[in-house]
Amino acid sequence: MLPQHKTPIVVLSLLTIGLISSGCWGFSKQAKTRLQSSQSTSLAQASPAPTPIQEVVQPQEVRALPGQLDKVPMFNSNSPEWVKTEGILLSTFSPTGKAVAEAHLNFPFTGRFDLFVHHQTHTPKDLQTFYLGVMLHNPGSKPVTVEVLQAATYLVTESPYITLPNYLENPDNTVYAGPGDRVVTDVLQGKVQANFPQKLVIPPGQSRMLLNHPMPVRNLQKPINGRSGLMHLNSNGAVHAASLMMFAKKNADGSDKAPTLAEWQALLNTGNLAGPRDKAPTPPEQATGQLIYGRVAGVAEGSRWQARLVDPAGGKDLTIPQSGSAFSYGINTLRGGTLGTSQIQTAPMLARYPDTAYAAHGNYAVEYNLKLPLYNPTSETQAVTFTLETPLKEDKLSQGGLRFRIPSLDYRFFRGTVRLRYSNEQGQPLTRYVHVWQRTGQVLEPLETLIMPPGSRKMVDVDLIYPPDSTPPQVLTIRTKK
Repeated sequence: MLPQHKTPIVVLSLLTIGLISSGCWGFSKQAKTRLQSSQSTSLAQASPAPTPIQEVVQPQEVRALPGQLDKVPMFNSNSPEWVKTEGILLSTFSPTGKAVAEAHLNFPFTGRFDLFVHHQTHTPKDLQTFYLGVMLHNPGSKPVTVEVLQAATYLVTESPYITLPNYLENPDNTVYAGPGDRVVTDVLQGKVQANFPQKLVIPPGQSRMLLNHPMPVRNLQKPINGRSGLMHLNSNGAVHAASLMMFAKKNADGSDKAPTLAEWQALLNTGNLAGPRDKAPTPPEQATGQLIYGRVAGVAEGSRWQARLVDPAGGKDLTIPQSGSAFSYGINTLRGGTLGTSQIQTAPMLARYPDTAYAAHGNYAVEYNLKLPLYNPTSETQAVTFTLETPLKEDKLSQGGLRFRIPSLDYRFFRGTVRLRYSNEQGQPLTRYVHVWQRTGQVLEPLETLIMPPGSRKMVDVDLIYPPDSTPPQVLTIRTKK
């Protein structure tokens, strides 16, 4: 049963209805419509005044996250996010012999690498079915075996974007709010979907399809669909990879059929980048003006962030906060959103297209493995809570702490599953998968509460794969109840 505990907050301001109606806080279109409707109602039928807004702050230390990203490269295909024309999404093939040389980044993968794809389409031409293909190529003179360690892919129509409670138990990945959310939980749980091979053997100089899946829109109420996919791979030789979008071919009866390997190869050899292109990102050297992160299309350096969280002064323990106090660790902090830590966790790009993101802002599909060796140095039993939360985004903490709002802003900023591993009071190991769905600035109940006797130690593991369609940064807050 999820714990019931109110997070301590300090009220900074109480905004009047005048501020609300002026749109200062970015109310949703629906909320503005409701407000206008209420203003036009006669006095005799006037509705109760809307709930005033409280901006709140948690006055606590926000720490940089120990550890760092590993060096495992990630094929990161997320631009353009919305695709209307056939073409190359991302190619790390050699440009030699290709009609559009600049569409190929010439980056070989060897050993461990990850492959992430996340694309959508809205009202494609004649409501044709797009196929998303992922091709692997062996440029060498000997066969190469690519082992599929974990792999999953889902459509939006299989995993719709829906509103959920803040916390739901999710041991079998039956709770999700989007395809990226569902994909990364499958991978976190070590699964390989049945439609993926365990191994892919690629002969010398040849290519093989790892993914060749449709994104149908015909007969949908709204002609919108998309597909997310994540694969953890290991290759015993060099391979190139490419993601591509192509309209379905037709059977004699007019039904759709998947493009063949030869058809995908022809698109790779002669095609250009798929479109329309996303908005160009802000250069890293630009310090003023609007910050546009851009969408990612390239090879990012880093698949996993492993960290052992201990006291700032060092040692082997993470001493729990004093009674009634808390501290937080930044999760997925990024340029313009370091929450006072000055730490940018974003994976750098090893190869990219000039009109796409300069870094893997958002760290989609990056795994966080955090170990918390908790220690209660006091002579009293303490209740320690854990909360993954999304404060209002800031680079510097303008109010001396993490800022939240009641009610929260109506923007979904995190939807994904967190794994918690620890021992209960009887010393038995427990594993929980908890689906978290939250808005930005939302004040939340704790994710978990642990009871720690005087002088006790307890190891807690917190793991997640950062879900696509979430927006950083978040924090992991550890608090000791009064």
